[in-house]
Amino acid sequence: MTLLTVPASGAATPLLSLTAVSFDTEATSLDVKSSRVLEFGAVALVNGSLSDKHRFSSYVDGGVDIPADSIRIHGITRDKVQGAPRFAEANKAFRAFAGNHLLLGYSIDFDLMLLKEEHARAGLAWKPPAALDVRTLLRFLRPTLPDYALETVANWRGIAVENRHQALGDAVLTAQVFLALVPLLRERNIRTLGEAMAACRMIEQQGDSGMALEATGRLQTGAMARADSFPYRHRMDAVMAVPPQKIPPAAPLVAAMNTMVERRISSLFVEPREGRSDWGILTERDVMRAITLQREKAFTQPVSGFASWPLKTVRERDFLYVAIGMMRRLKVRHLGVVDEEGKLVGAVSQRDLLRMRADEAIALTGALSDAASPSELAGVWRKLADAARALVEEEVDGRDVAAIISSEVCALTARAAGMAEAEVSAGHPRPEGLSYAVMVLGSGGRGESLLALDQDNAMVFDCVDEPAAEAWLAKVAERMNAILDIIGVPLCKGGVMARNSQWRMSVTGWRKQVERWLGRNSPADIMNADIFFDSVGVHGDTALADDLRSHAIVAASQSHAFLKLMSLAAADVGAPFNWLGRFAVDEQGRLDLKRLGIMPIFTAARVASLRYSIHERGTKARLSSLRGNPDVPQQQLEALSEAHALLMGVILRQQLDDIDTGVPPSNRVEPKGLSSLERDRLKWALQQVKAVADILGTPAG
Repeated sequence: MTLLTVPASGAATPLLSLTAVSFDTEATSLDVKSSRVLEFGAVALVNGSLSDKHRFSSYVDGGVDIPADSIRIHGITRDKVQGAPRFAEANKAFRAFAGNHLLLGYSIDFDLMLLKEEHARAGLAWKPPAALDVRTLLRFLRPTLPDYALETVANWRGIAVENRHQALGDAVLTAQVFLALVPLLRERNIRTLGEAMAACRMIEQQGDSGMALEATGRLQTGAMARADSFPYRHRMDAVMAVPPQKIPPAAPLVAAMNTMVERRISSLFVEPREGRSDWGILTERDVMRAITLQREKAFTQPVSGFASWPLKTVRERDFLYVAIGMMRRLKVRHLGVVDEEGKLVGAVSQRDLLRMRADEAIALTGALSDAASPSELAGVWRKLADAARALVEEEVDGRDVAAIISSEVCALTARAAGMAEAEVSAGHPRPEGLSYAVMVLGSGGRGESLLALDQDNAMVFDCVDEPAAEAWLAKVAERMNAILDIIGVPLCKGGVMARNSQWRMSVTGWRKQVERWLGRNSPADIMNADIFFDSVGVHGDTALADDLRSHAIVAASQSHAFLKLMSLAAADVGAPFNWLGRFAVDEQGRLDLKRLGIMPIFTAARVASLRYSIHERGTKARLSSLRGNPDVPQQQLEALSEAHALLMGVILRQQLDDIDTGVPPSNRVEPKGLSSLERDRLKWALQQVKAVADILGTPAG
């Protein structure tokens, strides 16, 4: 037996890379009230693969006679369990092996109810573990199967049945059946652990098991596990700002304000007052409060009158949890850091802690680059939602979180392309003189991907022998799109993928395609051109992608008719409210914030960037580039920018909630799940969307 030390899976974990413990018990009978456990058996799935070394098996001496009927099934006699551990000892060893990992089982309700009764007999506290029933998943997939016996299902999937009715043997067979179901689940759009558990809940609610089992334990999200461990792994000297910025207590407030602006800092330490040894602190909020109360008179007053005393400090070798706890307890955002002698040596703020957390959150890219197989890619990719959640909990701007997600989408696409290229090249040599680039389009290119992902990608190439290049790249693109789909980035329903020939062309072919888009006026042409203007090269000769996009932007900026059509399309804003002024939700009580909110905004920003030959990709950067433009109403511009940030954040938080409950993430939010203040802010944001017509100088649709 080897203890399983791999991190536990969370709701966002792809089934392809699931880490779990498949287990089974053998018992004296099927009556859970009187039955006793005779054997534990367990085997680990580690990142989606059945482990040969992580296995557990133990007989249990229940101290009771074993019925002959039971012996005929599992072969466990009284002699075999004689001298084996009692339940409390065997269960302790099993829990040490399984840790906090998800438990897989076949008809797992029986095993869990049996364990609950055994805990009660042994005087042990019972806490339902997070568990997934493979039989229930099978009922979801094949509701009309005449027989759900484990050996029947194994034969159906072509799995050899060995050591049946032995706890370890059945645990192994259960794990093998689960792995065989993963591709079938993916076909039903069940890709993550959370989605699988939601599918099981749906089947269980329909109910035919006859067992009333209390809910299994809630999965700990990976983000919470990450957030819990983060403050215990880093010390203050890793994040503190040095040297500490200070100011004399008699200095006027205006001097402190100038220092803060010049040094781009949010606080200053105030040196000890005469006859005192304690330091103070002046923050941006203190300055704002002083100006609010005293107006211009505050500028000449000494900072000592506005500072907070005494300065709260932590030691430079303290772990971060000390600072986090102090900030929460005292409701402050800044602390001083002192050395072992009590000398002030640094400063730390919530922003400093956030930067460190963000550094960890975006550390996925290196791991993606190192992944050697699709399953390893999936194992890294599952951490994305956890990283996003950690940043959302720190109240990071939703657009900044989206930028991190997008950077990982680009890194993932590049790695999938590299894998596909290597696989294809092993059997089909790359055509001589071929240069090509893989591009990510749409939200990924803009840096605005959230967690409701699908693929938007394309290829551009340059080669003397175009037919040979096209044939070879078709194979690479097909495999690249398949890898992305397998690991959790679904195929694009609209077909915007490099495996389709209209999204895989030579430089010459693409230039002609851009000309066709600009010369037509169909909605499909406008939509295709839209996402192409947001493209970014992620793999191969990315200069090809950059040159192509620059060419397209210049051509579009000179096509006034095309820009007019794009403007009209962007200004055709849907109605987010009904005639009572309430949210116009659908039958599920949800509101599509992409269609009604962010799409009009990012489309308007794209049109304006083309009109003024702005080469920025992101909506935030495009809107910022319009500041000071005399042809653009500045008040509406600022309102749109703020509304875009708010809407992105609302969608992201809903997606994280949906992932936790096994609902596939989308751009549809549930307003009734928001607080009153959040609903008011959402209404305000949606009311600003109509300003896209003002930005574009186009009548609203």
